Amino acid sequence: MSKALTFGSLEIAFDDSVLRPREWTTGQSLWAASLLVDAVPDGPVLELCAGAGQIGLLAVAGSGRSLVCIDANPSACDFARANAHAAGLADLVDVREGRLESSLADDELFALVIADPPWVRREETGRYPEDPLLAIDGGDDGLDVARACLTVIGRHLMPGGAGVLQLGSEAQVEALREDPSVRAGGLSLSEVRSHERGVLVLVDREPDDTL
Repeated sequence: MSKALTFGSLEIAFDDSVLRPREWTTGQSLWAASLLVDAVPDGPVLELCAGAGQIGLLAVAGSGRSLVCIDANPSACDFARANAHAAGLADLVDVREGRLESSLADDELFALVIADPPWVRREETGRYPEDPLLAIDGGDDGLDVARACLTVIGRHLMPGGAGVLQLGSEAQVEALREDPSVRAGGLSLSEVRSHERGVLVLVDREPDDTL
């Protein structure tokens, strides 16, 4: 059965097949929206692990920016499309069902990338029986999907662009700082903001790196 809740200024529909939108994740949308005002170049926005699409939709609402949402769950993609339509953003939103690594053309570049990947360690997913496993299982160390997101960001971020990544802890941020997925993309994890359930991380491209 479909449900709905208020997420910032939006009404978001979802059901038990997707991760329930969490109110605290509006912080990721608001940080991303502020970057769109004057910190990143003109260009589209990409949301990875989009779920029902609420974080990306709230980030771009009122900006006039186009948004590409990617998720492997077909039900999540259906909700993301429906939520884009309900928000009056359907003409600006392209929802793609598939793996992160294969859902973009090589030449697609984005001014901003938003990612809220699963970050729970596989052995701990049983602590959250109400959440779909696909939406929370981050692999043995909780960072498998985060690494995939960083690889995509490294390949598809415009010069001068930025990413906003959500993780579970500052310890996870530190584990990623020297990860090959960060170094290979010429990226840096430059600012960390804590919130009640985890952390948000600003992802920048190193100044001397070129695509």
